[in-house]
Amino acid sequence: MTNVLDGSRNGLPAGTGRPSRASGHRRWLLPAAVAACLLLTGVGSASAAEPAPADILRAGAQKGVADGYPGVIGMVRQGDNAQYVHAGVGDRATKVPADPKAKFRIGSNTKAFISTVLLQLEGEHRLSLDDTVARWLPGAVAANGYDGGKITIRQLLNHTSGLPDYLSTLQVSGPYFLNTNPREVLPPQKLVDIGLARQAPQSAPGEKFGYSNTNYLLAGMVIKAVTGSEPAAEVQRRIIEPLGLRDTEFPTADPALYGNYLHGHAIRLILIDDVTVSNVQVSGSAGAIVSTLDDLATFSRALLTGKLLAPAQLAELKTTVPVDAAGNVGYGLGLEHMKLPCGKWAWGHNGAVLGYFSEWLTSEDGTEQALHANNEFHMLAGTQGQADTGKAMTDAFCAL
Repeated sequence: MTNVLDGSRNGLPAGTGRPSRASGHRRWLLPAAVAACLLLTGVGSASAAEPAPADILRAGAQKGVADGYPGVIGMVRQGDNAQYVHAGVGDRATKVPADPKAKFRIGSNTKAFISTVLLQLEGEHRLSLDDTVARWLPGAVAANGYDGGKITIRQLLNHTSGLPDYLSTLQVSGPYFLNTNPREVLPPQKLVDIGLARQAPQSAPGEKFGYSNTNYLLAGMVIKAVTGSEPAAEVQRRIIEPLGLRDTEFPTADPALYGNYLHGHAIRLILIDDVTVSNVQVSGSAGAIVSTLDDLATFSRALLTGKLLAPAQLAELKTTVPVDAAGNVGYGLGLEHMKLPCGKWAWGHNGAVLGYFSEWLTSEDGTEQALHANNEFHMLAGTQGQADTGKAMTDAFCAL
Protein backbone atom coordinates (compact mmCIF):
# COMPACT_ATOMS: atom_id res chain seq x y z
CA MET A 1 0.00 0.00 0.00
CA THR A 2 2.83 2.27 0.76
CA ASN A 3 3.28 5.65 2.07
CA VAL A 4 6.78 5.26 1.06
CA LEU A 5 5.59 5.45 -2.41
CA ASP A 6 7.76 3.24 -4.43
CA GLY A 7 9.72 6.28 -5.34
CA SER A 8 12.94 4.44 -5.78
CA ARG A 9 13.58 6.26 -8.96
CA ASN A 10 11.72 9.34 -7.93
CA GLY A 11 12.75 9.95 -4.38
CA LEU A 12 9.18 9.44 -3.21
CA PRO A 13 8.16 8.18 0.21
CA ALA A 14 7.85 4.49 1.14
CA GLY A 15 4.98 2.47 2.55
CA THR A 16 2.02 1.37 0.49
CA GLY A 17 3.33 2.81 -2.59
CA ARG A 18 6.86 3.17 -3.56
CA PRO A 19 9.90 3.06 -1.34
CA SER A 20 12.59 5.46 -2.32
CA ARG A 21 15.65 3.94 -3.83
CA ALA A 22 17.43 7.21 -3.97
CA SER A 23 20.55 7.58 -1.89
CA GLY A 24 21.79 6.34 1.45
CA HIS A 25 20.54 2.79 1.06
CA ARG A 26 20.52 0.94 4.32
CA ARG A 27 21.94 -2.53 3.99
CA TRP A 28 20.73 -5.22 6.37
CA LEU A 29 23.56 -7.58 7.34
CA LEU A 30 21.98 -11.00 7.10
CA PRO A 31 23.28 -14.47 6.35
CA ALA A 32 23.17 -14.84 2.57
CA ALA A 33 23.26 -18.62 2.76
CA VAL A 34 19.95 -19.03 0.95
CA ALA A 35 20.79 -20.89 -2.24
CA ALA A 36 19.73 -19.03 -5.36
CA CYS A 37 17.35 -21.20 -7.30
CA LEU A 38 16.88 -19.85 -10.81
CA LEU A 39 14.41 -20.52 -13.58
CA LEU A 40 14.47 -19.07 -17.06
CA THR A 41 12.09 -20.00 -19.85
CA GLY A 42 11.44 -18.89 -23.39
CA VAL A 43 14.48 -16.60 -23.59
CA GLY A 44 15.54 -15.06 -26.88
CA SER A 45 19.17 -15.03 -27.95
CA ALA A 46 21.52 -12.12 -27.32
CA SER A 47 25.18 -11.40 -27.97
CA ALA A 48 27.74 -11.99 -25.26
CA ALA A 49 28.34 -8.26 -25.07
CA GLU A 50 24.66 -7.52 -24.53
CA PRO A 51 22.96 -9.76 -21.96
CA ALA A 52 19.38 -10.76 -22.66
CA PRO A 53 16.73 -8.89 -20.65
CA ALA A 54 15.87 -12.00 -18.63
CA ASP A 55 19.55 -12.59 -17.83
CA ILE A 56 19.77 -9.05 -16.46
CA LEU A 57 16.68 -9.58 -14.36
CA ARG A 58 17.98 -12.93 -13.14
CA ALA A 59 21.27 -11.37 -12.01
CA GLY A 60 19.28 -8.75 -10.11
CA ALA A 61 17.25 -11.46 -8.41
CA GLN A 62 20.47 -13.16 -7.31
CA LYS A 63 21.74 -9.86 -5.93
CA GLY A 64 18.49 -9.39 -4.06
CA VAL A 65 18.92 -12.74 -2.34
CA ALA A 66 22.55 -11.92 -1.56
CA ASP A 67 21.32 -8.64 -0.04
CA GLY A 68 19.13 -10.64 2.34
CA TYR A 69 15.79 -11.15 0.62
CA PRO A 70 14.32 -14.61 1.18
CA GLY A 71 13.17 -14.71 -2.45
CA VAL A 72 12.83 -12.65 -5.62
CA ILE A 73 10.74 -13.33 -8.72
CA GLY A 74 10.67 -11.49 -12.02
CA MET A 75 9.23 -11.41 -15.51
CA VAL A 76 10.02 -9.73 -18.82
CA ARG A 77 7.64 -9.81 -21.76
CA GLN A 78 7.91 -8.76 -25.39
CA GLY A 79 4.59 -9.10 -27.09
CA ASP A 80 3.30 -12.45 -25.89
CA ASN A 81 6.75 -13.93 -25.22
CA ALA A 82 7.14 -14.04 -21.42
CA GLN A 83 10.36 -14.99 -19.63
CA TYR A 84 10.54 -15.70 -15.90
CA VAL A 85 13.30 -15.69 -13.31
CA HIS A 86 13.41 -16.54 -9.64
CA ALA A 87 16.00 -16.74 -6.88
CA GLY A 88 15.85 -17.85 -3.26
CA VAL A 89 12.83 -19.23 -1.47
CA GLY A 90 9.14 -18.45 -1.28
CA ASP A 91 8.93 -19.69 2.30
CA ARG A 92 11.87 -19.68 4.71
CA ALA A 93 10.31 -22.45 6.79
CA THR A 94 9.92 -25.01 4.01
CA LYS A 95 12.69 -23.69 1.71
CA VAL A 96 10.39 -24.10 -1.28
CA PRO A 97 11.86 -22.17 -4.24
CA ALA A 98 10.31 -18.79 -5.00
CA ASP A 99 7.75 -19.38 -7.77
CA PRO A 100 7.32 -16.62 -10.40
CA LYS A 101 3.71 -17.75 -10.77
CA ALA A 102 2.96 -17.29 -7.04
CA LYS A 103 0.62 -14.69 -5.60
CA PHE A 104 1.84 -11.78 -3.46
CA ARG A 105 0.44 -8.59 -1.96
CA ILE A 106 0.89 -5.86 -4.59
CA GLY A 107 0.58 -2.85 -2.27
CA SER A 108 0.20 0.50 -4.03
CA ASN A 109 -0.05 -1.14 -7.42
CA THR A 110 -3.67 -1.35 -6.24
CA LYS A 111 -4.01 2.37 -6.93
CA ALA A 112 -4.25 1.96 -10.70
CA PHE A 113 -7.19 -0.43 -10.19
CA ILE A 114 -8.98 2.16 -8.06
CA SER A 115 -8.36 5.02 -10.48
CA THR A 116 -9.61 2.83 -13.34
CA VAL A 117 -12.94 2.26 -11.59
CA LEU A 118 -13.40 5.98 -10.98
CA LEU A 119 -12.54 6.79 -14.59
CA GLN A 120 -15.05 4.21 -15.76
CA LEU A 121 -17.69 5.81 -13.53
CA GLU A 122 -16.89 9.17 -15.08
CA GLY A 123 -17.25 7.65 -18.54
CA GLU A 124 -20.71 6.45 -17.46
CA HIS A 125 -21.56 10.03 -16.40
CA ARG A 126 -22.06 8.98 -12.80
CA LEU A 127 -19.48 11.43 -11.48
CA SER A 128 -16.85 13.92 -12.63
CA LEU A 129 -13.25 13.81 -11.53
CA ASP A 130 -13.65 17.51 -10.87
CA ASP A 131 -16.36 16.86 -8.28
CA THR A 132 -15.25 17.79 -4.81
CA VAL A 133 -14.67 15.15 -2.18
CA ALA A 134 -17.31 16.84 -0.04
CA ARG A 135 -19.95 16.32 -2.73
CA TRP A 136 -19.72 12.57 -2.30
CA LEU A 137 -18.30 12.34 1.21
CA PRO A 138 -19.70 15.23 3.24
CA GLY A 139 -17.79 15.65 6.48
CA ALA A 140 -15.12 13.05 5.64
CA VAL A 141 -12.41 15.70 5.24
CA ALA A 142 -13.22 18.47 7.70
CA ALA A 143 -10.58 18.61 10.43
CA ASN A 144 -7.26 20.24 11.28
CA GLY A 145 -7.67 22.87 8.56
CA TYR A 146 -8.55 20.44 5.74
CA ASP A 147 -11.67 21.06 3.65
CA GLY A 148 -13.09 18.39 1.38
CA GLY A 149 -15.05 21.09 -0.40
CA LYS A 150 -11.80 22.39 -1.87
CA ILE A 151 -10.32 19.04 -2.93
CA THR A 152 -11.36 17.25 -6.12
CA ILE A 153 -11.40 13.54 -6.92
CA ARG A 154 -8.75 14.19 -9.58
CA GLN A 155 -6.48 15.68 -6.92
CA LEU A 156 -6.89 12.55 -4.84
CA LEU A 157 -5.87 10.37 -7.76
CA ASN A 158 -2.81 12.41 -8.82
CA HIS A 159 -1.70 13.11 -5.24
CA THR A 160 -2.05 16.89 -5.36
CA SER A 161 -4.69 17.09 -2.63
CA GLY A 162 -2.24 18.20 0.04
CA LEU A 163 -3.61 15.60 2.47
CA PRO A 164 -1.12 13.98 4.86
CA ASP A 165 -0.46 10.26 4.80
CA TYR A 166 -2.06 8.19 7.53
CA LEU A 167 0.44 5.39 6.89
CA SER A 168 3.33 7.53 8.04
CA THR A 169 1.80 7.31 11.50
CA LEU A 170 1.19 3.56 11.34
CA GLN A 171 4.25 2.25 9.57
CA VAL A 172 6.95 2.78 12.18
CA SER A 173 5.17 1.49 15.27
CA GLY A 174 2.00 -0.07 16.54
CA PRO A 175 0.04 -3.21 15.75
CA TYR A 176 0.49 -3.08 11.97
CA PHE A 177 4.26 -2.75 12.00
CA LEU A 178 4.57 -5.38 14.73
CA ASN A 179 1.80 -7.47 13.13
CA THR A 180 0.23 -8.15 16.51
CA ASN A 181 -3.41 -7.82 15.53
CA PRO A 182 -4.04 -8.74 11.87
CA ARG A 183 -7.81 -8.84 12.40
CA GLU A 184 -8.13 -5.40 13.99
CA VAL A 185 -11.14 -3.58 12.50
CA LEU A 186 -9.98 -0.34 10.87
CA PRO A 187 -12.71 1.46 8.88
CA PRO A 188 -11.37 3.78 6.15
CA GLN A 189 -12.72 6.90 7.86
CA LYS A 190 -10.79 6.06 11.02
CA LEU A 191 -7.58 5.86 8.99
CA VAL A 192 -8.42 9.09 7.17
CA ASP A 193 -8.89 10.78 10.54
CA ILE A 194 -5.47 9.51 11.65
CA GLY A 195 -3.97 11.10 8.55
CA LEU A 196 -5.72 14.44 8.97
CA ALA A 197 -4.57 14.67 12.57
CA ARG A 198 -0.95 14.11 11.60
CA GLN A 199 -0.25 17.71 10.61
CA ALA A 200 -1.92 20.91 9.48
CA PRO A 201 -2.00 21.68 5.72
CA GLN A 202 1.43 22.22 4.18
CA SER A 203 0.16 23.15 0.71
CA ALA A 204 -3.09 24.13 -0.97
CA PRO A 205 -5.07 21.58 -3.01
CA GLY A 206 -3.66 21.36 -6.52
CA GLU A 207 -0.47 23.20 -5.62
CA LYS A 208 2.02 20.35 -5.81
CA PHE A 209 2.52 16.59 -5.85
CA GLY A 210 2.68 14.88 -2.47
CA TYR A 211 2.22 11.11 -2.30
CA SER A 212 -0.35 10.13 0.30
CA ASN A 213 -2.20 6.85 0.81
CA THR A 214 -5.00 8.85 2.43
CA ASN A 215 -5.98 9.97 -1.07
CA TYR A 216 -6.80 6.45 -2.18
CA LEU A 217 -8.70 5.50 0.95
CA LEU A 218 -10.96 8.45 0.12
CA ALA A 219 -11.08 7.40 -3.54
CA GLY A 220 -12.38 4.00 -2.46
CA MET A 221 -14.95 5.69 -0.23
CA VAL A 222 -16.12 7.73 -3.24
CA ILE A 223 -16.59 4.53 -5.24
CA LYS A 224 -18.86 3.18 -2.53
CA ALA A 225 -20.78 6.46 -2.26
CA VAL A 226 -21.44 6.51 -6.02
CA THR A 227 -22.17 2.82 -6.61
CA GLY A 228 -23.42 1.58 -3.25
CA SER A 229 -20.84 -1.24 -3.50
CA GLU A 230 -17.50 -1.74 -1.82
CA PRO A 231 -14.53 -0.82 -4.02
CA ALA A 232 -13.42 -4.45 -3.92
CA ALA A 233 -16.70 -5.53 -5.50
CA GLU A 234 -16.41 -2.91 -8.25
CA VAL A 235 -12.80 -3.89 -9.01
CA GLN A 236 -13.89 -7.52 -9.20
CA ARG A 237 -16.79 -6.79 -11.56
CA ARG A 238 -15.15 -4.18 -13.75
CA ILE A 239 -11.53 -5.36 -14.00
CA ILE A 240 -10.72 -8.77 -12.53
CA GLU A 241 -13.55 -10.69 -14.21
CA PRO A 242 -13.45 -9.02 -17.66
CA LEU A 243 -9.68 -9.50 -17.93
CA GLY A 244 -9.78 -13.05 -16.57
CA LEU A 245 -7.34 -12.31 -13.76
CA ARG A 246 -7.84 -15.65 -12.05
CA ASP A 247 -5.05 -15.15 -9.53
CA THR A 248 -6.05 -11.63 -8.46
CA GLU A 249 -8.24 -10.85 -5.47
CA PHE A 250 -9.10 -7.86 -3.31
CA PRO A 251 -9.33 -8.99 0.34
CA THR A 252 -11.26 -6.73 2.67
CA ALA A 253 -11.07 -8.51 6.04
CA ASP A 254 -9.40 -11.94 5.85
CA PRO A 255 -5.68 -11.43 6.60
CA ALA A 256 -4.56 -14.79 5.19
CA LEU A 257 -3.38 -15.82 1.71
CA TYR A 258 -4.51 -18.97 -0.08
CA GLY A 259 -3.32 -21.25 -2.86
CA ASN A 260 0.13 -20.74 -4.34
CA TYR A 261 1.67 -17.66 -2.72
CA LEU A 262 4.93 -16.20 -1.52
CA HIS A 263 5.28 -16.00 2.25
CA GLY A 264 5.89 -12.42 3.33
CA HIS A 265 8.74 -11.56 5.69
CA ALA A 266 9.88 -8.55 7.69
CA ILE A 267 13.52 -8.17 8.66
CA ARG A 268 13.93 -6.43 11.99
CA LEU A 269 17.58 -6.12 12.93
CA ILE A 270 18.76 -9.73 12.70
CA LEU A 271 15.31 -11.30 13.10
CA ILE A 272 13.14 -12.32 10.17
CA ASP A 273 9.43 -12.58 10.98
CA ASP A 274 6.86 -14.32 8.80
CA VAL A 275 4.19 -11.66 8.24
CA THR A 276 2.20 -13.40 5.53
CA VAL A 277 -0.95 -13.04 7.61
CA SER A 278 -1.35 -9.28 8.05
CA ASN A 279 -4.08 -6.67 8.33
CA VAL A 280 -5.50 -5.84 4.89
CA GLN A 281 -7.75 -3.12 6.28
CA VAL A 282 -4.70 -0.96 6.95
CA SER A 283 -4.08 -0.68 3.21
CA GLY A 284 -7.63 -1.06 1.87
CA SER A 285 -8.18 0.72 -1.45
CA ALA A 286 -4.68 2.19 -1.16
CA GLY A 287 -2.97 -1.18 -1.40
CA ALA A 288 -4.74 -4.41 -0.40
CA ILE A 289 -4.94 -6.30 -3.70
CA VAL A 290 -3.23 -9.69 -4.08
CA SER A 291 -2.04 -10.69 -7.55
CA THR A 292 0.73 -12.30 -9.62
CA LEU A 293 3.33 -11.06 -12.08
CA ASP A 294 1.29 -12.41 -14.98
CA ASP A 295 -1.97 -10.81 -13.86
CA LEU A 296 -0.29 -7.50 -13.06
CA ALA A 297 1.31 -7.46 -16.52
CA THR A 298 -2.03 -8.30 -18.16
CA PHE A 299 -3.79 -5.54 -16.24
CA SER A 300 -1.22 -2.84 -16.94
CA ARG A 301 -1.12 -3.68 -20.65
CA ALA A 302 -4.90 -3.66 -20.91
CA LEU A 303 -5.12 -0.37 -19.03
CA LEU A 304 -2.54 1.49 -21.09
CA THR A 305 -3.85 0.24 -24.43
CA GLY A 306 -7.45 1.30 -23.88
CA LYS A 307 -9.11 -2.03 -23.14
CA LEU A 308 -10.55 -0.74 -19.87
CA LEU A 309 -11.14 2.94 -20.59
CA ALA A 310 -12.73 5.07 -23.30
CA PRO A 311 -10.32 7.42 -25.14
CA ALA A 312 -11.29 10.48 -23.08
CA GLN A 313 -10.71 8.67 -19.79
CA LEU A 314 -7.50 7.07 -21.04
CA ALA A 315 -6.21 10.56 -21.81
CA GLU A 316 -7.06 11.63 -18.27
CA LEU A 317 -5.29 8.58 -16.85
CA LYS A 318 -2.12 9.58 -18.69
CA THR A 319 -2.26 13.29 -17.88
CA THR A 320 0.55 13.78 -15.39
CA VAL A 321 1.66 16.28 -12.79
CA PRO A 322 5.40 16.83 -12.23
CA VAL A 323 7.11 14.81 -9.54
CA ASP A 324 10.68 15.98 -10.09
CA ALA A 325 12.05 19.37 -11.13
CA ALA A 326 13.89 17.90 -14.12
CA GLY A 327 10.67 16.71 -15.72
CA ASN A 328 11.79 13.09 -15.86
CA VAL A 329 8.93 11.79 -13.70
CA GLY A 330 5.25 12.62 -13.82
CA TYR A 331 2.36 11.10 -11.91
CA GLY A 332 -0.91 10.35 -13.69
CA LEU A 333 -3.95 8.78 -12.06
CA GLY A 334 -2.61 5.82 -10.10
CA LEU A 335 0.55 5.33 -12.14
CA GLU A 336 3.62 7.29 -13.09
CA HIS A 337 5.43 8.14 -16.30
CA MET A 338 9.21 8.15 -16.11
CA LYS A 339 12.24 8.65 -18.29
CA LEU A 340 14.70 5.85 -17.59
CA PRO A 341 18.49 6.28 -17.56
CA CYS A 342 18.70 4.65 -21.01
CA GLY A 343 16.41 7.34 -22.45
CA LYS A 344 13.32 5.15 -22.78
CA TRP A 345 10.02 6.29 -21.29
CA ALA A 346 7.85 3.86 -19.36
CA TRP A 347 4.70 3.75 -17.30
CA GLY A 348 4.85 2.01 -13.96
CA HIS A 349 4.41 1.98 -10.21
CA ASN A 350 5.52 0.04 -7.22
CA GLY A 351 3.87 -1.39 -4.18
CA ALA A 352 5.10 -2.02 -0.65
CA VAL A 353 3.15 -3.50 2.22
CA LEU A 354 4.34 -5.42 5.23
CA GLY A 355 6.24 -8.42 3.87
CA TYR A 356 6.16 -7.61 0.14
CA PHE A 357 7.65 -5.21 -2.40
CA SER A 358 6.99 -5.15 -6.15
CA GLU A 359 7.40 -2.91 -9.20
CA TRP A 360 6.40 -2.89 -12.86
CA LEU A 361 7.28 -1.05 -16.06
CA THR A 362 5.26 -1.09 -19.29
CA SER A 363 5.79 0.67 -22.61
CA GLU A 364 3.16 3.02 -24.03
CA ASP A 365 1.91 0.37 -26.45
CA GLY A 366 2.10 -2.44 -23.89
CA THR A 367 4.48 -4.56 -25.96
CA GLU A 368 7.42 -4.28 -23.56
CA GLN A 369 7.11 -5.11 -19.87
CA ALA A 370 9.36 -5.84 -16.91
CA LEU A 371 8.24 -6.69 -13.37
CA HIS A 372 9.75 -7.98 -10.17
CA ALA A 373 8.62 -8.80 -6.64
CA ASN A 374 10.23 -9.93 -3.43
CA ASN A 375 8.87 -11.32 -0.19
CA GLU A 376 10.40 -8.91 2.34
CA PHE A 377 9.39 -5.42 3.42
CA HIS A 378 9.83 -3.95 6.87
CA MET A 379 8.26 -0.54 6.18
CA LEU A 380 11.56 1.17 5.32
CA ALA A 381 12.58 2.24 1.84
CA GLY A 382 15.97 2.69 0.25
CA THR A 383 17.46 -0.70 1.09
CA GLN A 384 20.24 -2.28 -0.94
CA GLY A 385 17.91 -5.04 -2.06
CA GLN A 386 15.41 -2.53 -3.43
CA ALA A 387 18.22 -0.73 -5.24
CA ASP A 388 19.71 -3.85 -6.81
CA THR A 389 16.48 -5.50 -7.92
CA GLY A 390 14.97 -2.22 -9.07
CA LYS A 391 18.01 -1.38 -11.18
CA ALA A 392 17.91 -4.84 -12.71
CA MET A 393 14.26 -4.39 -13.66
CA THR A 394 15.01 -1.00 -15.25
CA ASP A 395 18.04 -2.33 -17.12
CA ALA A 396 16.06 -5.36 -18.30
CA PHE A 397 13.30 -3.09 -19.62
CA CYS A 398 15.89 -0.93 -21.38
CA ALA A 399 17.31 -4.04 -23.03
CA LEU A 400 13.96 -5.11 -24.50
